[in-house]
Amino acid sequence: MKLKNLLKENQVIFGLNADNKHDAIVEMAKAFKPDVINDQAKFIEDLFARESLSHTALEEGVATPHAKSRAVSKPALVIATKKEGLDFSEGEEEKSRLFFMIAVPENEGSLHIDILTKLADVMLDSAKIDTLVNATSYEEVLNIIEAKEEVVEKVENKEEEYVVAVTACPTGIAHTFMARDALVKAAKELGVNIKVETNGTDGRKNEITKEDLEKASGVILAVNKSVNEDRFNGYKVIKVSAKDGINKAKELILDTIAGKGTVANFEKSGSTNASTNDKKGLYNHLMSGVSYMLPLVISGGILIALAFLFDTLAGNSNAGGGFGSTSKLAATFMQIGGAAFGLFVPILAGYVAYSIGEKSALAAGLVAGALASSGGSGFLGALVGGLFAGYVTKYYSKATANMKKQLQGINLILFAPVITVLFTGLVMAFILNPVVGVINTGITNFLESMSASSRILLGALLGGMMAVDMGGPVNKAAYVFGTGTLAATVSTGGSSAMAAVMAGGMVPPLAIALATTIFKSKYDKDEREAGLSNYIMGISFITEGAIPFAAANPLRVLPGAIIGSALAGALTMLFNIKIPAPHGGILVMFLSSNFFLYLLAILIGSVLGAVILGIMKEKK
Repeated sequence: MKLKNLLKENQVIFGLNADNKHDAIVEMAKAFKPDVINDQAKFIEDLFARESLSHTALEEGVATPHAKSRAVSKPALVIATKKEGLDFSEGEEEKSRLFFMIAVPENEGSLHIDILTKLADVMLDSAKIDTLVNATSYEEVLNIIEAKEEVVEKVENKEEEYVVAVTACPTGIAHTFMARDALVKAAKELGVNIKVETNGTDGRKNEITKEDLEKASGVILAVNKSVNEDRFNGYKVIKVSAKDGINKAKELILDTIAGKGTVANFEKSGSTNASTNDKKGLYNHLMSGVSYMLPLVISGGILIALAFLFDTLAGNSNAGGGFGSTSKLAATFMQIGGAAFGLFVPILAGYVAYSIGEKSALAAGLVAGALASSGGSGFLGALVGGLFAGYVTKYYSKATANMKKQLQGINLILFAPVITVLFTGLVMAFILNPVVGVINTGITNFLESMSASSRILLGALLGGMMAVDMGGPVNKAAYVFGTGTLAATVSTGGSSAMAAVMAGGMVPPLAIALATTIFKSKYDKDEREAGLSNYIMGISFITEGAIPFAAANPLRVLPGAIIGSALAGALTMLFNIKIPAPHGGILVMFLSSNFFLYLLAILIGSVLGAVILGIMKEKK
């Protein structure tokens, strides 16, 4: 049944007169004509009976009062607005500005659920909600509803509809695969064929081919890093963050099928056309470098930590400067781990540059990182040097765009690399290394000289930041800071800042898992099952496992997650915990300076977070 057939002109109210929930329900109910409602008093009574079970206010300022009643002769819908909003939930949700009242006959089974499902595409779209709240005519309201229905019907009636998508996040672990799973699930629900390419830590998998692009309605790029976008030039593309790929999967597929993508014109590697890389932003360039760096930091840090462990087991803990390299096994692990760890700074700078200037910038970026590593500016120098190398290469390419064809080949293989590497090297040697080296040393000395109270405050800040947006810019800022401290501390047992960061990142999914276990009556079956998976996510340091819960109800989930994470981070600093690697969860915790105290800090933070979540969560 189409929504437009349920909505007559007299059933649209622009600006309710009521100033409270009771009067609003009565006013909307009276908008139905006698051919819809045969007993108005009974229908209103049934509406309030439904509200007594639980309020019908949703997020985004929407409310859906409804009733199945013998007083209803035929199904119908009222849409009403109140720009100032009305409290429809006794303060549990924000004030409702848009109302959908659904009237369904008593013997119509699950029709009200079908109507709510059709309305969901509007109710989950903040832009559509704002448009409806500000609408001034019946025709305008009808157009908004019909537009969504036409797309849904197109999906339902075309089995061969085909969409391709790419997912990628800076770390190449959680968001990449969560976005893939969300898109696949949404496509299945819509009856759409989809192929999703992942660009994770294991490389590019399920790669999209030219044949896929030819038969696809469009391309969804749910990415936060470079994924060789120029291959999609000439095709309609919708580009969003990986997080949107998780939270807005169904909407992205519907919009792609509706043809809402933009014909892509991404810059090709080595070309001098207008680049979309300029629009990617500093954050994405830096995160692209971090994603390539992480495997080296993780593997190198863990192997170095194992070298210290093997020497301890061999009775060489008092070997002084040779500790970690005294026994043959320890020395081998130290050599391999040191080699991996020694590469992470050049790789970081190289791939930050690559994100900006593509393949031609990689050489200058790697050199910038190597000079940062040997010149004392370290992690920070590599970040700045990589940015400099990328933009130098990019602007050199633009400056030589009109070079004669006979010279273009030799320019790409000779002039460009020599000039960009030389210029980047000179700037690193005479400007960036001296300046950033002082800053880098200052930060290290500051962290080492911090008092106990200051360290606890820093731990709380870093831990709390990890839960603010769970994989977003604030989370990644804390993570990059913690990773940066490893370079100067891994040989002495690891970084306390990194320990606080990892503890803070493990708490949100663990707190949610505990909350769904302890407060079972407040979560439905699907939420409890999702909660179980968060135990695994949490101990694996995959903060993003908490995203579905946080996205569904941020005002109730984030406070508990942030407070629990901040407490865990503060406790790791209080206990002076250090870890040698930036990832790995419980596996790396075994290599920390004190596993049991580290575990205790995380458990205390998780339990506190779970209790706050349970208190703030409304009953189902």
